[in-house]
Amino acid sequence: MIESDVIPQIGQIVVVTRGRDAGQYAIIIGLVDERYALLADGDKRKFDQPKKKNIQHLQTVGCVSPEVKNSIADTGRVTNGKLRFALARYMNENALDKKKGDDVDGER
Repeated sequence: MIESDVIPQIGQIVVVTRGRDAGQYAIIIGLVDERYALLADGDKRKFDQPKKKNIQHLQTVGCVSPEVKNSIADTGRVTNGKLRFALARYMNENALDKKKGDDVDGER
């Protein structure tokens, strides 16, 4: 759950915590209002068909992609390739921090 003092922003990488796509990473590409955000990942969820998601069902990871943020600010859109690149770069940088078995919680 997002803390109440953290305001989500365009280009921010988040983890979905509820719903069908729980556990997946996405990037905020738009804000509908103070309650909903538009998410895309460039792969399963394209920029042209973003997912409208309740902000309370997202967890921020503390990373904002400057490529995505600047592209949306300049042109109003971003390519799906940039979305995939930003997520892949974040995953590669943070894969070094995790050890094997960190994600396992003992349940099946």
